[in-house]
Amino acid sequence: MAMRTHPPAEPMERVLVIKRAFEAPARVISQAWTRKDQLLRWWAPKGFTTPWCELDVRPGGTFRVCMRSPDGREHWSQGIFLEIVDGERILFTSASEDAQGRPGHETLVTVTLIEEDGKTKLTLYQAVFESVAARNAQKERWLSSLDRLAEHVTPQEHRSRPGRL
Repeated sequence: MAMRTHPPAEPMERVLVIKRAFEAPARVISQAWTRKDQLLRWWAPKGFTTPWCELDVRPGGTFRVCMRSPDGREHWSQGIFLEIVDGERILFTSASEDAQGRPGHETLVTVTLIEEDGKTKLTLYQAVFESVAARNAQKERWLSSLDRLAEHVTPQEHRSRPGRL
């Protein structure tokens, strides 16, 4: 039997929390997450495109998204919406697909929105990843995608300001 050289990661080490401020009202941010025409514009890291998605935005509804990398590779993901409170919270499962369209490891994503004076504080919570490395890789993808979301929803006159909390 092989001896372990590293203890397993604790569940809290495999949880991702990202906080971000946006120069836009919460309803605008919420719509960017729940409307296909808007999601297609920002849902992928910089350099990627989102050529296809299907959304059934209701509790129990599903989604499926294709992201295309700069080298043309497709990355598919899917999930189920568990809760949608317009302008406040979106809760859904998320899993990448393998080449046959089967979901892999599933995580739970909670996006909360708090509006103050026409600006919105977003908190994204995603758990539990299989490993710290998987969490860290997803963090980089989310940070890049949220940069694209900010460009999509922020009025032109506010775009030069950084928005991370």
